[in-house]
Amino acid sequence: MTPSDLPAGVGVGFKSRHFADILTTRPTLAFLEVHAENLMGAGGPVHAQLGRLAQDYALSIHGVGLNIGAPQPLDRTHLSRIRHVCERYQAASFSEHLAWSSHGENYFADLLPLPYTQATLDGVCDHIDAVQEALGRQMLLENPSTYVDFEGSTIEETAFLGEIVRRTGCGLLLDINNVFVSSVNHDRSARDYLATFPLHAVREIHLGGHHEDALSDGTPLLIDSHSAAVADPVWQLYADVVAASGPVPTLIEWDNDVPEWAVLYADVRRAQALAARIAVMSPNAARETTHDA
Repeated sequence: MTPSDLPAGVGVGFKSRHFADILTTRPTLAFLEVHAENLMGAGGPVHAQLGRLAQDYALSIHGVGLNIGAPQPLDRTHLSRIRHVCERYQAASFSEHLAWSSHGENYFADLLPLPYTQATLDGVCDHIDAVQEALGRQMLLENPSTYVDFEGSTIEETAFLGEIVRRTGCGLLLDINNVFVSSVNHDRSARDYLATFPLHAVREIHLGGHHEDALSDGTPLLIDSHSAAVADPVWQLYADVVAASGPVPTLIEWDNDVPEWAVLYADVRRAQALAARIAVMSPNAARETTHDA
């Protein structure tokens, strides 16, 4: 099984509107990430653009439709298409979500949570084994952003992820914005969550923005919208993680209300500078200065 092999540094989620900027300015990027489901056609402008950029940058393929957390079997046709995309671009990495998005003939435009039980653990592990066997490579599994808890859950999320890693050999994609969003929504500590996260298995980090809302009683509600700059508390958590685990390939994720290239690249530069600063500091000193991140 080929391991995930993203180069160290900071990358971005590729959007066609930024193609000319990337091509002409040749920014310092470790990799570009693209959604697998946007690449399943044989041709078109996106393929032409990626074919050019793949000459200069590693590519990470990020799936949103494999339905890893659903009880029904995987869609083998969909999985075959993902394999074709990964092979076409010699992808450095493939990742998916700990979530489900379809049931029977019904497809939902969302990544939905699942209860953490022994039965769902067994099903998710079976699905990941099937994905890794079909692709011939290690996949990375992303922690979800959640808005509800299941009364039937019997396993903590970080323990659930750790057991998946142990049983399947997959890696993890740590989405720090998802950690922050879920922690606020459930009135929990994001740092306590990260203290039990299996950081040894993290092969990629996502940093994205969220939308702030509130319930009718005034309780804060955060939506993982990928429509804004990375928030300061998320930068602080990122500094903690990098100080604890060392540098990890990191993606700036911005999928909605996509800004001009200069705005997006400013977050890339911020992540690069933060990681470089932490690299020359002791972990304790890095944590003491996260408010400057």
